[in-house]
Amino acid sequence: MNTKKSLWILLGIGLATHFLFFGHPNQTVFDEVHFGKFVSGYYTHEYYFDIHPPLGKLLIAGFAKLFDFKPEFSFAEIGDEFPDSKYMALRFLPSLAGSLMPAVIFLLALQLGFSRRAAFAAGLLIALENGILVQTRFILMDGFLILFGFLSLIFYFRKKPTPAGVFAGLAASIKWTGLTFLALILTVEAIKLFRTKNLRQIFSSGLKLTIIPLAVYFSVFALHFAFLSKPGPGDAYMSQEFHEKSVLNKFVELNKEMYRSNQRLTADHPYSSRWYSWPFMARPMFYWVDGDARIYFLGNPIVWWASSAGILMGLALTFLRKADKTIFLLTGAYLLNLLPFMEIKRVMFLYHYMTAMIFAVLVLVYVVEKTYDGRRAKIIFTGLVLASLASFLYFAPLTYGLRLSPKEYERRVLLPGWR
Repeated sequence: MNTKKSLWILLGIGLATHFLFFGHPNQTVFDEVHFGKFVSGYYTHEYYFDIHPPLGKLLIAGFAKLFDFKPEFSFAEIGDEFPDSKYMALRFLPSLAGSLMPAVIFLLALQLGFSRRAAFAAGLLIALENGILVQTRFILMDGFLILFGFLSLIFYFRKKPTPAGVFAGLAASIKWTGLTFLALILTVEAIKLFRTKNLRQIFSSGLKLTIIPLAVYFSVFALHFAFLSKPGPGDAYMSQEFHEKSVLNKFVELNKEMYRSNQRLTADHPYSSRWYSWPFMARPMFYWVDGDARIYFLGNPIVWWASSAGILMGLALTFLRKADKTIFLLTGAYLLNLLPFMEIKRVMFLYHYMTAMIFAVLVLVYVVEKTYDGRRAKIIFTGLVLASLASFLYFAPLTYGLRLSPKEYERRVLLPGWR
């Protein structure tokens, strides 16, 4: 199978899984109650406050404008029914971003030196990952974050620092956790600095990879302020003179307050979990419940646990000094997206592991390819994909919010923490 055909297959699967049952349920799901309000703010122009940067909400609001969306719905509580079908315009771009991820991971794997077969296997495992699918089918921001972040890596490893810097800036403009992509890129640049004599090239590339992301990030906030010109509920977080400041001072004050507010989020949550439990998927979480129908942020156990085993193998090879530069890079990227959560005291959830888990999938596939000969690797990839497909279908009712009898639901609760 050639590269183009593999790419089209992954695009097709990504679109099919994300737009199957698109719009269901016609009720608010999980954090749509927050992000829906924020998106509406760009129509009323009333200032709102969020602990995350504004790009994702701006993108959704701009797209929904094409479909004459109006802020007539309150997004008050999970389970509130939408009055018409225009809410689907708000869910479209996150779903599209998630649809593209299998193809993006395939292209990144090829760029990192994976064989076409291994890269295709990595793309398929991402396409069959139930948790990523859930997180990218609703008015949520993480689909944009992982799409922009992994695109920045593709361009960086293709030696195109300008678009790499743009996409790294876009990722950081969705959530601050998107900064890990830029941190990874700059770490690789720092290593290059000690290994090359071409300081001019390193300096030029490094300048693009710092100035461009910062310019993108600032520009997003400038646009945000331009749209939110009226007083609103977010004023309670800002100084009295906030609306009278120049754009730069607004930018500084808002980012300081975002940091302080993140630090103040100490309240507990029944479905919260700590970073060290995420590789085991010990505590998934409910997003929506309506009788016997449920939407659950629950990853595909085959993909999730196999990738965790892959990370253990990758770390073992690294510590035994048997890892090549690709394993070292990918395990380093995994740790960069997991270990910082050790120091975060605010409430955290399993979906915070999504970026690290994608790197774990890449490590798994690469280690299998490098450990086994071609025939054995093919058998392992085939078995892994088929098992992941079966698991994806088995847990799909909890992904799409389909009805399950109590007995059928209990069969899918494999661990005590899944309730």
